[in-house]
Amino acid sequence: MTGLHKLVLEKTAPFQGLPELVAHDEGLFEAEGLDVEFVGREQNALQATRVDVTDPRGLDPFSSHGATLESGGADMYNACEWGNYARVSATSQDSRQLGRRGIMVYAEIMVAPDSDVYTPQQLADRLVGLPYYFGTHYLGLLLLEGFVPRDRIRTCQVPNGSAKRLASLMSGEIDATTLTEPYITVAEKAGCRIVASAFYNGTEVAGDRVDAETYGAFNRAVKKAVARIKADPQSYMHYFIDYHKADPDVAALTVADLRVGRLQVLDPAPIPEDELRRTVAWMKSWDMIDQKTDPASLVDSEIQERAHQIAAG
Repeated sequence: MTGLHKLVLEKTAPFQGLPELVAHDEGLFEAEGLDVEFVGREQNALQATRVDVTDPRGLDPFSSHGATLESGGADMYNACEWGNYARVSATSQDSRQLGRRGIMVYAEIMVAPDSDVYTPQQLADRLVGLPYYFGTHYLGLLLLEGFVPRDRIRTCQVPNGSAKRLASLMSGEIDATTLTEPYITVAEKAGCRIVASAFYNGTEVAGDRVDAETYGAFNRAVKKAVARIKADPQSYMHYFIDYHKADPDVAALTVADLRVGRLQVLDPAPIPEDELRRTVAWMKSWDMIDQKTDPASLVDSEIQERAHQIAAG
């Protein structure tokens, strides 16, 4: 590794960071002059459902994503775009978003096999477990508010890990929750039903130790990984099982059980300004970000533009 530029990333699961994992495992980062190391981030993560916590306001947005960067132990992390707006608005490390990551996350709102809920409308006044400040928290609200008046959407705090959310759903603690792969497949095999689903974006957040040249090299490697995954997505589906192999429910799955259409990768790209402003306005409408926040302050536009030019060159 002599001569390589060290880059410390917070760990990422396949559903939100498969291209980064592939770039690491197949030597693509090293080929771009980067020595990438993944470190933990879940020191303070919630471990059990809290039906008594029904509002994210006042909670720590750094309970998992961003926790290690904020303590000085990582240079960069990726997480959902909505949550990252909240995190960089509250950072103590002057972190900023640098662009969108190379994968779309697929998630679903699901109910237990014995539930009488079959449509999103039926979730009015039902308790929906959402992982506050994580991607499917925001996605869950977006999916629900298309069918349910805001004053009839009831939520509570659940862990950010899908395994724990699924356990809470099956035990009857909550009426519905959001899941990502491979736990969507685990839930389907257990008889759970899909109520609503969608894809969503995530972004990369970095501190001041990541410059445009470093992020550009990072994205060149990720783009090569994206191309490899697109060329043969089936051969990369095993990541979803391998990452969670300590869980017997996941270990019992085969690649054939997973739906390859739920894996969508794309080249990393800048955050479109119009989408940035509309998303921040939506978050303000839920009082999930300071009303005075300037959307432009949430992105390092200079590094974002320069880095993506470098990656395209």
